Amino acid sequence: MDWARLADEVAVRDGLTEGMIAIDGRSGSGKSTFGAELVRALADRGRSSVLVSTDDFATWDQPAAWWPEMERDVIRAFERRHDYVYHPRIWVDGAPQVGPSVWLRWKPILIIEGVTSARRTVFDRLTTAYWIDGPSAAERLERTVARDGEASRAHLAAWQQFEDGWFAVDETRDRCRVLGSAEL
Repeated sequence: MDWARLADEVAVRDGLTEGMIAIDGRSGSGKSTFGAELVRALADRGRSSVLVSTDDFATWDQPAAWWPEMERDVIRAFERRHDYVYHPRIWVDGAPQVGPSVWLRWKPILIIEGVTSARRTVFDRLTTAYWIDGPSAAERLERTVARDGEASRAHLAAWQQFEDGWFAVDETRDRCRVLGSAEL
């Protein structure tokens, strides 16, 4: 996937200038890469954005229940045009802990990237929501293991099962603009 080219096309085609954008999809599909490239493509066009990842909040035991923290510290701050201050999770010896404060300046485009970012409860406030179609579950598992390490394989496989249930109930993909290999 040529993420840079896709991000350039999306930035031009969708005319993103202000608002809240979600990039959702299954683990290992390319959401983080696309998000980073979209920030770059927007900056190349003089548009300021900030990227926040759901990985800063989610844990193996709390894959989705952390949303009130995202709502309070990031989304409401964006809506009030205030800077974002939140506490990402850090991993110490394989266990999540609340990390030190992160402070990000408010920008007119907020991009929330990660699994559950386009969930039903926030969808009506999003300017745009993208779903990244990725490869097969086996291929995505290998991508995430390569990223996170072999010791995480069992957690990542369980995470994929969580995603199956979450996306079936939330019907996230049906509400999003689907991006994938057909875009290129």
